[in-house]
Amino acid sequence: MISVRFRGGCKNYFFDPGDMQVKMGDQVIVETAQGPEFATCTEANHEVEDSAIVKPLSPVLRLATENDRRTVELNKKKESEAFDVCEKRIAAHGLEMKLVNVSASFDGSKIIFFFTADGRVDFRELVRDLASVFRARIELRQIGVRDEAKMIGGLGICGRPFCCSQFLDGFMPVSIKMAKTQNLSLNPTKISGTCGRLMCCLKYEQNAYEDAAKRMPKAESFVQTPDGPGNVKSVDLLRETVKVSLDAAAPSEPLKCYHNCEICILRNGKGSREGIEIPPDRPERYVVEKQEEEEFDAPMLTTPFYMVDTALEEAPVREKIGAPDGSEGKSRRRHRGGRRRSGSKAATEAQQPKGQGKPSQQKKTAKSGEEKSGQQEGKLRPSKAQGQKKPQVPRPEGKPAESGESGEARRRRSHHRGGRRRNKGGGGGENTTPKSE
Repeated sequence: MISVRFRGGCKNYFFDPGDMQVKMGDQVIVETAQGPEFATCTEANHEVEDSAIVKPLSPVLRLATENDRRTVELNKKKESEAFDVCEKRIAAHGLEMKLVNVSASFDGSKIIFFFTADGRVDFRELVRDLASVFRARIELRQIGVRDEAKMIGGLGICGRPFCCSQFLDGFMPVSIKMAKTQNLSLNPTKISGTCGRLMCCLKYEQNAYEDAAKRMPKAESFVQTPDGPGNVKSVDLLRETVKVSLDAAAPSEPLKCYHNCEICILRNGKGSREGIEIPPDRPERYVVEKQEEEEFDAPMLTTPFYMVDTALEEAPVREKIGAPDGSEGKSRRRHRGGRRRSGSKAATEAQQPKGQGKPSQQKKTAKSGEEKSGQQEGKLRPSKAQGQKKPQVPRPEGKPAESGESGEARRRRSHHRGGRRRNKGGGGGENTTPKSE
């Protein structure tokens, strides 16, 4: 046999593949009571017990082809159009029903409309209108709110998709007694799903809670503990522990918690203590054995996690970060504005190339050099007749050249770097530069 699942369903059906070898995930065309249908294989060829088969067994017609897949896509578009047409006809007839889904058969001979309603609905006129539009067999099927949630899908309060739309074959019966057994809140908003009914997941752990309830005492039971007799006030089925109010305890003393193996049940449930003998021997305390933790040796990193140049492996970190020129002791702090502090004087001297003195000594050397060059100007400098012009120093805009001042003097003159120019004589701070005519 092979197991297949139809579109939009979670239940698996058995079909006879015959001599074909079908793999899991293959798409096949199978024969059903409604005609040929498109399905997906969920389990390849395997053996099944005779009791699990519902006879007569339908065969697998063939593996799906590209034309079959195109037919499925066309049916999906047809279903979308039928959904819009049916909603308009429902509004025109004024029927109190909510359309949920539309499903078309593989051969297109039948269209099923699923809807929900509070009561019975007379939709005979609606069926005639739809049959005249689509020229196919029309079936309207009323479903419940659980089936609606399964078809539409969504996310539950746990943040996961609905169980009914993911893996549940069918809906399981769920009662409010399950919530009471599991000590859950009876608030309907907390134990109800999106469909408005009790959540299906209440059934998952019900068997485990029922098995634990058989071994655990009920509330208000009379028990013997390692600290003496007392009454059970609360029971935790999940941890299999109970909280006991001891007879010898003070009224303000909190309840003590005991494991199920630490108590001896003298009376299960409510009742009187008359005729109950308290055994002299008390149960032993439950000791949790601590397992020795295995030592875990973390691997040591022998290589750095960043790329380092082999030439700088043995160098200090400051030199690795520095510039590639290899200069030692060079500061990375840059001058960002304002006056340079006196502390940076050493850095300024260090930045100067070797063989040069202090800035004051450089100025004196420059002046002596200019005087010597002025004496030998006629010998060293070429004349204008040789085609070489004297280099001109660009002057700032808005300031005309001062008369009677040579280019050499203008180069030696100190430049104004900001603020208001003050008179050398200290007269009022006004600009006394004569204007040029």
